[in-house]
Amino acid sequence: MFKKCLLYISLVAVFSGCGISKSVNHKPETAQYVQTIPVVTKHSPTTFTSGDNFFFKNTDNNMWEMYVDGDALQRGLIMGAMADSLVKRQETVFFDKISQIVPSKFKQRLLRQFLKIYNRQLYQHVTNEYKTEIYGVSRYASDGFDFVAPKYLRTLYLHGAHDIGHALTDLSLVGCTSFAVWGDKTDDGSLLIGRNLDFYAGDKFAEDKIVYFMRPEKGHPFMSVSWPGMSGVVSGMNLEGLTVTINAGKSTIPWVAKTPISILAREILQYAGNIEEAITIAKSRRVFVSESIMIGSAADKKAILIEVSPKHFGVYEVPNSSELVCSNHFQSDTYKDDKNNNKHIVESHSQYRFDRMTELLDDEKKVSPKDAVDILRNTKGLNDDPLGYGNEKALNQLLAHHAIVFKPEQRLVWISANPYQLGEFVCYDLNKVFEKKIEQRKLVTMAETHKNIAKDPFLETEAYRNYERYRIETKVVDKAIEEKSDLTDEYLTAYQQLNPNYWEVYYKSGLYYQQKKEYQKALDCYANALTKEITTLPEKEEVEKQLKKMKRKV
Repeated sequence: MFKKCLLYISLVAVFSGCGISKSVNHKPETAQYVQTIPVVTKHSPTTFTSGDNFFFKNTDNNMWEMYVDGDALQRGLIMGAMADSLVKRQETVFFDKISQIVPSKFKQRLLRQFLKIYNRQLYQHVTNEYKTEIYGVSRYASDGFDFVAPKYLRTLYLHGAHDIGHALTDLSLVGCTSFAVWGDKTDDGSLLIGRNLDFYAGDKFAEDKIVYFMRPEKGHPFMSVSWPGMSGVVSGMNLEGLTVTINAGKSTIPWVAKTPISILAREILQYAGNIEEAITIAKSRRVFVSESIMIGSAADKKAILIEVSPKHFGVYEVPNSSELVCSNHFQSDTYKDDKNNNKHIVESHSQYRFDRMTELLDDEKKVSPKDAVDILRNTKGLNDDPLGYGNEKALNQLLAHHAIVFKPEQRLVWISANPYQLGEFVCYDLNKVFEKKIEQRKLVTMAETHKNIAKDPFLETEAYRNYERYRIETKVVDKAIEEKSDLTDEYLTAYQQLNPNYWEVYYKSGLYYQQKKEYQKALDCYANALTKEITTLPEKEEVEKQLKKMKRKV
C-alpha cells in the first residue's frame, strides 16, 4: 500500500496543485443560516441542554442520546457544543489508531499529503447543507490535529473514513453482515431488519456511542447511531419507516474521493420515504468506493439492496422470497461479471458469512426481534462449527461498533450497548420520541426500557473472559515477534488455550518459533492452524507456504 500511495502522490501532485489549493481553502456558504452560537447548560457531567436540544447519557447502558433540531448550521453547532469534549476525544482516539497502523513519522507525513490530494474534490461532492452541518461541528474539533488539516477540512475528511478504510485495504477497518425478513419469515408478518456494523478503529472508538434523534428543518425526522462528531449515517431509520444500513464491497483504490457513503446514506434517510425515492437519490450521487446500501421500507413492506460503485449502479431484489441477506459482495446482475467482486467472493470471508446468515435464518421459522439479536450475536460457523472467537468468518466477530435491529412498520429500533453486540439491546420508539413535548424530552432517557432485550449470557462465561485475555496477550506475542524477544513454551501454550479454536493463535506461535529457528515446533503450530477454519483463502495459502518451508527445514 505504501508504494502505491507514493506512486499516486508523485503522479497526481504534478497536475493537481490548483485543485488542492481550492480544496484546502474551501468553506461552505453559511450566510443563509442562523449564526447564533449555542449556549449549553450543563446539568450534570452527563446531561446537557441547549434550547430545545439535549445530550444525555443513559447510565444503565452507557449510551448517549442526542436530540437536535434547526437549520444545518445550528444543528452542527449544537451537536459540537453539547458533545464538545467527546468530539475532541473521538478525534484523538481515531488518529491514535492511525498512528498505530502507520507508526513511521515519514509515512504519516506522506499519508497527510496523500489525504490532501486524494480528497481534493471531496467538497464538490457533498451538498452545502451537509458541509455546513459538518462545519458547525468542526468549530468544536481539537486544536491538537491542525497539523493533519484545518478543523473543517479534517472533519469533512473523517466522514470518508469508512470509505477510505476499505478502499485502502491494508487498513482493514470494515466487514459487516445484515439481513431483512418479512411476510412469512417474521413472527407478525411485518418487516424486520438486523445488522452488525463491524467498523473497527480500536476499542476506545466504540466507547461513546451516540443515538442521534434529528429533526432537520427540511426532510424527515430520523434517528441514527454512530459516534461523536458524525453527521453521516451508517445505520438509521426515519419517521416514515425507511431504514438505511451500509455494507462495504470490494474496491480498487480510486483516484479521487467523491461522495462519502455515510453522506449518501444520510441524504437518503433524510429525504426518502420509500424505495423508489431512495434509488433516485442514490443515482444522483457519484461515490468513490463500492458499497451495498440496504434499504428497508415500511411503505413498501420489504427491503432491497442498492449496489453502488465508482463505475456501476445496481439494484438487487430477492425474487419470490421474503428474505434478503447482505455481507460484503454484490448480488445484482450489474456485477455478475465484475472481476473484483467475483475474486472477493472466492478469497474473502464474505460468502461464508452470507451462507451462515442464510443457514441461521432457515433454522428460524418465524423471526422475532429477540431471534434477530441472537442471530447477530452468533459466533459459530456453518453447521455450528467452532471458529474461535474473533474470527471474521463469524457473524459476530467480537469487534462491532454496534448491532441494530429495526421494525420499520412499528418505528421501533433496538441498539446494542457495549461491549460489541453482547450488551443490552436498547429499544426506542420513533413515534414517541418525535411526539413528546419538549419538556418531556429533557433529562430522561428516550428508551422504551421495558422493551429492551437482555445482555448476552456469554458475557458471564469463562470463554468470554479468556477471549478478552487473548486480545491482550496477542499484543504481547506480536511485540515479541516484532522485537525478537523471548517467550516460554509454557506461555505460548497458555496463549493458545485462551482461544483454542482460532487458527491465528497457532499461526502466530509458528511465526515466533520460526524466527527462533525452532523449526519442528513451528511446523507443528502451522499444521495445527490448518486444522482450524482459516479466515480467508490468501491467509490459508500463507500458512500452507510457511508449513512447506518448515518441512524443508526439518
